[in-house]
Amino acid sequence: MKPSTELFELIKSLSKSEKRFFKLSSSLQTGDKNYLKIFDAIEKQAVYNEAGLKIAFKKETFVSHFPSEKNHLYKLILKSLRNYHSDDSINSLLKQEIKNVEILYKKALFKECNKFLVRAKKQAIENEKFYFLFELISWEKLLLEEAFEDGQFNMDLDRLIEEEQDVIAKLQNLAEYHVLYSKINYVFRSEGFSRNAEDIRIVKEIEDHPLIKEKNTALSERAATICYYTQGFCAMANSRTDVALLKFNRVKEILDGRPKLKTDLAKRYVKTLSNIIGCHIDLGLYEEAWRFIDNLKELTNQSGFKSIGIQVNVFKTTTISELQLLTRCGDFIEALEVVEKDVLDKLESLEKRLKKEQLLELYYHIAYTYFGSGEYSKALFWINKVLNDNENTLRKDLFSYARLFNLVIHFELQNYDLLDYITKSTQRYLVRRQRDYELEKLVIDHLRKLIRESKSKNTVTKIIEFKCQLLELVTEPEDQIVLKYFDFVSWLNSKIESISFSKAVSLENSD
Repeated sequence: MKPSTELFELIKSLSKSEKRFFKLSSSLQTGDKNYLKIFDAIEKQAVYNEAGLKIAFKKETFVSHFPSEKNHLYKLILKSLRNYHSDDSINSLLKQEIKNVEILYKKALFKECNKFLVRAKKQAIENEKFYFLFELISWEKLLLEEAFEDGQFNMDLDRLIEEEQDVIAKLQNLAEYHVLYSKINYVFRSEGFSRNAEDIRIVKEIEDHPLIKEKNTALSERAATICYYTQGFCAMANSRTDVALLKFNRVKEILDGRPKLKTDLAKRYVKTLSNIIGCHIDLGLYEEAWRFIDNLKELTNQSGFKSIGIQVNVFKTTTISELQLLTRCGDFIEALEVVEKDVLDKLESLEKRLKKEQLLELYYHIAYTYFGSGEYSKALFWINKVLNDNENTLRKDLFSYARLFNLVIHFELQNYDLLDYITKSTQRYLVRRQRDYELEKLVIDHLRKLIRESKSKNTVTKIIEFKCQLLELVTEPEDQIVLKYFDFVSWLNSKIESISFSKAVSLENSD
């Protein structure tokens, strides 16, 4: 059995200050500290090598029960991290306060207990932490019992019951919004910008749900952010980018007005900015998109936005957005500089932190950058990193468009014999994925014709025919989604006008 790398990955995720805190905490402990020897040895490794560790510690008695020592170290690190981060989130603070309430209650220090309870309730209300608030109300009812037994009847039981019912209603409301968001998120994570009937039905069902369709249905600002965010997703699915932008801007406004909520929902805030940038790009509002990219980068310097998870999300969003903005204007050389000077090194260091979808999107845009720069072999290398992934359920739209892009790359490389086989396999793939749409069929059919005519003087005539039929198909916004992934119109123009692809894109953008 392959040794687990979980401890190695945890140690490698630690910041310098987290490591220092762990070492300082350990120095306060007495007795043997075999775990520190293991910690130091693993910290020095670039790649986890358990066999090497066992050889290094062959004279130590603990090597005979190495798995249990690793497990012990893992738990100690987590305990250290809990202590280190005990005051940096509202969840941690409320957990501590509730524990204080419990301790004081058991010691019958009811007056002191009530002080902590009042303070914790105020924090829970300010941050809309309804689960904690519900628990605190339960403790308040216990204190009420103690007050009654002591002859104190000045506390309002009816008010407390009413408050509890209000919290339950808000919890249920929030849970219902989470379910709706999960459904629309599933559609985007699995199919992306899909056009199949089942996904259209799901989006329509969510869009028509009373909590999404009707006004003033969110019982808290936390729920309101999910409501508007879900509305934005529905608008994106229906190619109503202007509406989506309004909804995502509304999420941003709510969170900007509630700094504590914004910090608590840091990931949602980052995703909201990401969607706002995407909407600006799709609407051709490039200056606004650049402004929000700068805002997103600056965000990582603020308290609450410094975690590795946030840093990774910001890197993915800003990188892809910058590449999209540059390549849509035909600035492929500048985009290539961004890739080779900034992106590739960061990608290597963050690759294990990035989620599969984030990696696939980055690979795709790097491939597109190399293609537009005329480096087709490198474009093929990166698009193969998408196509060779064995994921079957994630972003099926991206996989489909990558296959079409792959055909164009091979065409530019003049791999005509191989193309004959690849076009057939691509068509089979689209049929299996129920993505055998007119535009995809058109691309495949015309590429086959161009392969047959590759040595003929009629090539330009065939390309003009290809372009005319393509333009007839992409008259509606939902049909133009494929052009976001590859600018077929500019590619065909480059062939007709005998100019570079980047020049064609630049001319198309300036029209």
